[in-house]
Amino acid sequence: MRKLNNKQWILIYAIVSILFMSMHYALDLDIFDAWNEYIPFLKKLTMSLFLIVLIFLISKLIEQLINAQTRTEGDRYNLVRIIRFLALVSSFIVVISFLFQNLYAAAVSFGLISLVLGFALQAPISSFIAWVYLVFRRTYLVGDRIQIKKFRGDVIEIGYLDTSILECSGDYLENDRKSGRIVRFPNSLILKEEVINYSGPEIPFIWNETPIQVAYTSDLQFVEECLLEACIRDFKERYSHLGNPEKQRWEPNVYFRINKFAWMEAVISYPVEPEDTTGRRNRILRYALPLLNAAPDKVKFPEGSLR
Repeated sequence: MRKLNNKQWILIYAIVSILFMSMHYALDLDIFDAWNEYIPFLKKLTMSLFLIVLIFLISKLIEQLINAQTRTEGDRYNLVRIIRFLALVSSFIVVISFLFQNLYAAAVSFGLISLVLGFALQAPISSFIAWVYLVFRRTYLVGDRIQIKKFRGDVIEIGYLDTSILECSGDYLENDRKSGRIVRFPNSLILKEEVINYSGPEIPFIWNETPIQVAYTSDLQFVEECLLEACIRDFKERYSHLGNPEKQRWEPNVYFRINKFAWMEAVISYPVEPEDTTGRRNRILRYALPLLNAAPDKVKFPEGSLR
């Protein structure tokens, strides 16, 4: 079934609100005199329904404005969720005021209901409070790659009570590819555990490193130059839009260390977008290995006794 878009919902709510308002005033016509004892109830019912539809109409108009003016996906998602929540709360108040005839009785009843539910639903309430914290603290947004406890993946939904992430790595993968599994955890978990955010608009890159095993007899300076050339080439091709000051900020580097099995490792450290860790490593190796293999007199790989 095709999902209706915002403009279609706006049109539907506008038509329905006009319909309820027309019904409200039509009840004053003489043809409804036979229903005199029901007229006050029907007028209040139609006015309440009109107000509820009007609330949702206004919320959809605000959503349309948010979608048009907000560029960041995470901010847009959070603002829309807030608007929808406020619309639900406002509609609930209208329903309560209809049932209890006046706002004072509605407020008292709402307070009593909230008190009872506060004891019965502590866990969901904690998760809802955590959602409010997420919205204003911006610990993570939709699209960010996060890790909390043993869960790691890309945030696809931040609900009022739980967060859904598309898992990466997981039980069946040794790389950072998406596993296809969706993990949901209660929002209250962020109030108890540390959250690691791998991405964000302020810092788009994280640092990663890839080791290559070489023999002690290799020309280490040549190895370093080849790895840097491969890494810089890939970075320029993929991020050609960045200016020189920004590129200098993310310059890669190479260091050497002794492997526990007795050979040497040349480690290239480089910036990478969290979703591209496996792809960038593969591209760097595809660029670097031909350069290294082209000079067998300078680069010795571990084999035989050369370890």
